[in-house]
Amino acid sequence: MSHRLYPLRPIVGVGVLIEEDGRYLLVKRAAEPDAGLWSIPGGLIEVGEKAADAAVREALEETGLTVEIMNQVDVVDKLVLDDDGNVRYHFIIIDFHARPLSGEMRPMDDALDAVWAAPEEFTKYELTSTLVELLKRIGIYQES
Repeated sequence: MSHRLYPLRPIVGVGVLIEEDGRYLLVKRAAEPDAGLWSIPGGLIEVGEKAADAAVREALEETGLTVEIMNQVDVVDKLVLDDDGNVRYHFIIIDFHARPLSGEMRPMDDALDAVWAAPEEFTKYELTSTLVELLKRIGIYQES
């Protein structure tokens, strides 16, 4: 069984909100939780790795882009319970704002697809609830 499933303690990860020319990079998740939904690149922090370094690494692994971290934007709790009320997944996600420096954007690693989307296009995609929460908090989610 994966250490992510029914964890003994919260697991810390990162998300990377990559922005270029007013558009944001969305990736379609291949893995649970939220497989098949759209989110931002991200993943777990490795032991000995700084959070911002993990964000840069995850962006490259999932999108082929080398990014520059601009700032930390939020911390999001991802808590998923099973039908019996047990904690199935528990992530604490540190989200960063970044801009691409180099590379060619393409879905890689845990991403099934990747697209650039303007805020007014977000509703065209089935976004994860935690991404919608983040985008609303930072004021760039536009409901149609």
